[in-house]
Formats: sequence, structure tokens, C-alpha cells
Amino acid sequence: MPQPGASWQRVGDPAQRPHEYIRGGTAKLLTLFRPATGELRAEPVDRAPNAVLHPWLQRELTAILAACAPVPPEPAPGQRWEDWLPPDTPPWWAAGLPPLRGLLIWDNLQGHHSWECEQWCLNAGILPLYTPLGGSWLNLAESVQRILTRRALAGQHPERAEQIKEWFADTVQGWNAAPTPFVWGGKRAARRQRARARRHALGGSGGYTRRPIRRCRCTRTSALIRYQHDK
Repeated sequence: MPQPGASWQRVGDPAQRPHEYIRGGTAKLLTLFRPATGELRAEPVDRAPNAVLHPWLQRELTAILAACAPVPPEPAPGQRWEDWLPPDTPPWWAAGLPPLRGLLIWDNLQGHHSWECEQWCLNAGILPLYTPLGGSWLNLAESVQRILTRRALAGQHPERAEQIKEWFADTVQGWNAAPTPFVWGGKRAARRQRARARRHALGGSGGYTRRPIRRCRCTRTSALIRYQHDK
């Protein structure tokens, strides 16, 4: 059966590339996205190991913090370390750290759990937060990358990886000329909430029905009395 996705094909008829397609190499796009403003910092590279990703990330985060406003003397709720740490975190955990200045949300990959990178973020006032396993779709940078890929490569047939990198760089520049803010949840989450409100659970189980179940108007006591009277 066809499944949601970019495309689907029948059995024995796989998707085919156009005749202009050339396997001339690949390119990666390092992406740092701020959903509240739509600001995008991205750099196309040939490869993205930790030796390339972490220095680039530290440079970009340093530039972002330099442009941010100073921390107020009394931070508001949501601007303190304890607002984002688990309840069982010891009170001394944040002792000696600078004021919280930013949150870094990224995938729960093994390379992202580098002790050196995490320590650098904490010393800079940045708290790394990891998406749950199997929940990379919660990372909005993934959504922006899909948009950039369509804008840069749709209908195009690059012959070299350098062309892909150039087109990505131009697309990122065009995005930042008129950035689009993102909202966590948004209209899609509201639709899911309305859909859940229209469901009726079956006995507390995982099943549900879209129409309410007809319930008996008589109580158990009245039914028992009626049965004894009939007998």
C-alpha cells in the first residue's frame, strides 16, 4: 500500500533518476536554526565529522552570544539553569557556571555527546538539550534543511559537489533575506488535539471509536430490582 512520503513506486518498478543525473559527489549542510526569528546559519561542506562540526558550531555560537543582550540581574522564568534541568538534579550542579544564555537542541547522536563539546557549551552559558531517541523530527533544523534542499536542487542537475555547495550557500542567503519564524506545534499540533478530542476511548484501552458508545440509562441497582420483580 502507498505510504506517506516524497514518492512511492509499485513492486518491480523502482524510482529512477533522470538521464541528466551524475554521481559526482555529495555535500553536507551544517545548520544552526533559531525558530523564534527564523535566523539561519549554515555552511555547506564536503564532510561533517566531529572535527569539522564542533569547531564550526563553537564559532557560530560565540558570534550569536556576542550579539545577544546581556543577562538581566534577575532572570525571568525560563532563563535559569534550574528551569530546564531534571527535578532530581543536585542543587550544586550549576554552581560555578555562568548565567544561562541559550539552549542548543540537537539530535541524540553519539557524536553529540562529546564531553569536550558539552563542557564548552556549559562554560559559555549554553545548555545542550537532546531530542529523544527516534524523535529527530522534533529538531526544526531538519525541517529547514528539507526546505532548503527543495529550493536549491529541485529541477536542477548538478555535475559536481562544488555546484551543490554554491547553490546551498545562495539559498541560505536568500532565506536570511526574508526569514520565516517557526512555532513549536503550530496548526498541525492543534489539528491533532482536535482529532484526539473527537475520539472516544474503549474501556480505558488503546482502542477508540469516532462515535460515542450508547450507554444504558438504567443503573445496576434498578436493573437488579427489575429482575427480582420479574422473577
